[in-house]
Amino acid sequence: QVQLVEFGGGLVQAGGSLRLSCAASGSTFSLYRMGWYRQAPGKQRELVGSITRDGRVYYVDSVKGRFAIAGDIAENTVYLQMSSLRPEDTAVYYCTVDTIQGSSWGRGTQVTVSS
Repeated sequence: QVQLVEFGGGLVQAGGSLRLSCAASGSTFSLYRMGWYRQAPGKQRELVGSITRDGRVYYVDSVKGRFAIAGDIAENTVYLQMSSLRPEDTAVYYCTVDTIQGSSWGRGTQVTVSS
């Protein structure tokens, strides 16, 4: 079982920046992907971005050019640098990891973007 701890959520004005951090521990020996999901009230959960062991990066179209994912899954860490934030980015953001044994989720961190 993998345990995840997320940091960096908070309140920011539109146009501002925020960085989310995630650290994984436990059974991480077969970890091959880390990423971030988000879920806003009344909306479906969506994958925001992810990074694989071999360095492949994915972003959902709505955040391209504004968000950047970074980190080293071999070190069990991942970051999400968010800039030019919009009110529609408001959501609970969840760190996720994928291993051969399955997927794990963090408890989530709230990001609120005010107008």
